Amino acid sequence: MLAKRKSLEVVPGLPETGFVRVWDIVGDKKRNIKGVFPVSLAAWHNGVKSGIYPKPVNLAPRTVGWRVEDIKAMLEKFGTQDDAA
Repeated sequence: MLAKRKSLEVVPGLPETGFVRVWDIVGDKKRNIKGVFPVSLAAWHNGVKSGIYPKPVNLAPRTVGWRVEDIKAMLEKFGTQDDAA
């Protein structure tokens, strides 16, 4: 069982505030980016579409990102669900 973090204020791989792209969340081996949430890109997009994961924010006409605060809240939510099991 994983040890529960006391605070998600500092999550390795995420800035304190701002926006992150999908690769910062799920990672990309080709770009040598380690993600913070262990799901595939397809699973992430399906989860966003079904409402399990946070919705993206349009940053430019063909660019989306996610609020760091929303990602941290999601990690906290899934972390507490794992601890309850």
